[in-house]
Amino acid sequence: MGEITIEQIVSADGYAMDAAGGIDFFDDVDFGDQTRTDTEQMRWLAGVDAILFGRRTYELFAAYWPQTEPSEDAVAAPIDRLPKFVVSRTLDRAPWGDGEIEILRDGPVDAVRSLKTQYRSIAIWGSLQLTDALFRAGEVDILRLRIAPMLLGSGRPVAPPQTGRSPLELVASHRDASGVVTDEYRVGRTPRRVGATT
Repeated sequence: MGEITIEQIVSADGYAMDAAGGIDFFDDVDFGDQTRTDTEQMRWLAGVDAILFGRRTYELFAAYWPQTEPSEDAVAAPIDRLPKFVVSRTLDRAPWGDGEIEILRDGPVDAVRSLKTQYRSIAIWGSLQLTDALFRAGEVDILRLRIAPMLLGSGRPVAPPQTGRSPLELVASHRDASGVVTDEYRVGRTPRRVGATT
C-alpha cells in the first residue's frame, strides 16, 4: 500500500491559513534565488509518484504551474511530470495546461484508498477540506510542515479539531537559507524519547 504525505505551509505559530483564509503571509518570505534550485523540495519530490488536490487548490495550481518554467521555479518540472488527480463532485472537467487531469468523484477517503493501491507515494498540498477528511479517517501517513519565520496570531490550523491527540515521530528536518524550516513527521506512531536507547 502507498503512503499519503500532506505538505502544508504554516506560520511559526502553526497556522496554515491566515484569518482571512489565505496564505499571503508566505509571499513575505524572501527566498532569493532558492526557487530556481530548491534542493530540499526537489529531493523530496524525487520520491513522489502522484499528486492529489482538493478542488480549490487544484484551481490555484492549474492557474499557475502549467505556465511556470523550471528555470523560474525548479519544482515546476516534477509537478508537470507527475500524474495529478483532483477530488471533486462539482467539477465537470479539470484542465491542466494543454491537457486535463483525472477527477475522482468517490469522495476523499475512497479516492485516497484507491490511489494507495496504485502509487507508492502520493503528495497533497494545501487542500484543507480534503486533508481534514483524511485526518479524521486516519489516512495520513506523513505530515510535512514548511514553517515560515513569522507569526500570524490567528488563523486556521493544519488539522481539524476532531483529530484530537495524535502522536508524531519526527523523521526529517531541514532549514534553508530563507529561514524556512521543513519538518517531516510520521503520523500515528509513538515518538521515541530523546536519548532513549534500544
